[in-house]
Amino acid sequence: MFNQPGRRETCPDCGAELHACIQCRHYDESVAKECKEPFAEVPMDKHDANFCDLFQIGDGAKRDDGPSRDALLSAAEALFRKH
Repeated sequence: MFNQPGRRETCPDCGAELHACIQCRHYDESVAKECKEPFAEVPMDKHDANFCDLFQIGDGAKRDDGPSRDALLSAAEALFRKH
């Protein structure tokens, strides 16, 4: 793989670690372990640098995170609320 960040490389603007799940193209909050790679050993902290051999830098596009946890809980409570 070319143009892949090293384990300890950081963003020059914000200081975020680049070789972290949150920066990977396989990261997806909507799937199991938040990773689309079924054989990846996924670390608990998705923001910290890791040693994943399946890491591929993402395209930098903003991901649609969908509704927040609080919004989902509110919707569920409203659905099951007795009138």
